[in-house]
Amino acid sequence: MVEDGRYCIDILTQLHAARAALARIERDVLDDHAAACVAQAVASGDPEAQRAKLAELTELLRRALR
Repeated sequence: MVEDGRYCIDILTQLHAARAALARIERDVLDDHAAACVAQAVASGDPEAQRAKLAELTELLRRALR
């Protein structure tokens, strides 16, 4: 769009739409990770697996809140 000389507002609108779409995908993947991977570690009763998945989840949330 930039190379085509499109109007700045149109470019910004498309960038916003792309960021919003990526944020939705990120939330969906995070939901799936919590529902499957984290839940499996909790159900396993393995404290090491639980700590590892909790650490992963915590790091993901830290990055998301930046």
